[in-house]
Amino acid sequence: MQMNKNNYVTRVLTRADEVNPEVWNALLAFQDAGQLNPFVRHEYLAAMHASGSATPETGWTPRWLTLWEGQELVAACALQLKTHSYGEYVFDWAWANAYQQHGLAYYPKAVVAPPFTPVPGPRLLARDAHARQYLARALCDWCQAQGLSSLHLLFLSEADAAACTAVGLMLRQTVQFHWANQAPDGQAFADFDAFLGSLSQDKRKKIKQERRKVQDAGVQFRWSRGADISPQDWAFFYRCYERTYLEHGNAPYLSPDFFERMASHMPEHWLLFIAERGGQPMASSLIGLNQTKDGGVSTAYGRYWGALERVDCLHFEACYYQPLAWCIAHGVQRFEGGAQGEHKMARALMPVKTQSAHWLAHPSFADAVERFLEREGAGVENYLEHLQQRTPFKQSP
Repeated sequence: MQMNKNNYVTRVLTRADEVNPEVWNALLAFQDAGQLNPFVRHEYLAAMHASGSATPETGWTPRWLTLWEGQELVAACALQLKTHSYGEYVFDWAWANAYQQHGLAYYPKAVVAPPFTPVPGPRLLARDAHARQYLARALCDWCQAQGLSSLHLLFLSEADAAACTAVGLMLRQTVQFHWANQAPDGQAFADFDAFLGSLSQDKRKKIKQERRKVQDAGVQFRWSRGADISPQDWAFFYRCYERTYLEHGNAPYLSPDFFERMASHMPEHWLLFIAERGGQPMASSLIGLNQTKDGGVSTAYGRYWGALERVDCLHFEACYYQPLAWCIAHGVQRFEGGAQGEHKMARALMPVKTQSAHWLAHPSFADAVERFLEREGAGVENYLEHLQQRTPFKQSP
């Protein structure tokens, strides 16, 4: 506990249960026009640790930094001490190698982001802009006092990026691919056929061919949301999720207990698609949902998928076409397809910039990284310009 001149008390917590979930989520409701981003909810972050998915043994040690004014929580962030750079999706392996080559320790480092979740959203939860900026400063001060090599805040909101810039952190740009539910006339698409009609002929033809391959294979889909997702469907989903990781030679990041906690503590934020053939389930995809104050959905997030059988183009149907059709039918504004994936443009997910912020303790390395980020940023701008020229949509006359 540390008192400062702004009458804030800084507390660094080591367990999720040291802060009341309702208090944390109430602070989250101040961000993004009151929308509850599922991946920064107390329940989601706590489940990552309590389920054994993100723990000191797997390289994630929680240190939640909080600011208090009397008994009121005015700002907070979920900080992790990391002993590696896996599960972050903003790549700093070259920085770590450079430290090692100079005989310096890069790990442990500090990361502010939900584990294994490359989804843009609020990271510095704060009552107002002043508290947010002070929280960013307190993060740097704490990391320096702990002797850490660096601090990394990943997939920031615009408000977070502004606060980080104000206290001298370096910004980094990366690219993701998101879909917008907006027809050429500015209105939401009336149906999936209207969406297809907005695409160029070759892209429209390709999507129809891919969907037909899945249909001709006898695959049909059903979906369930929230409490309607049965325990049996959750268990089947995990079988698919685990199988796909193992087929790629890796153990899954997330444990069965994590998804059991999602089903118990925040089911309203999940949408599950199950593919069936001959009446038997054989693949699934799990979509996250960002809720609005009135209980609606503003954004859907492609998160996890897996299959027990191989069917040509099944991944595209389960992870893009079924979710997009659902979004159109339910008036959802945006679908975010996750990290990387230039191939997503063929499915009308367009490139957008995402931001991260970085602080390095070593002055010479900080200078070198700053110069690198200037060059990389120019490259990202050129890359975005190149991608925009490859639009999948019909060209205006």
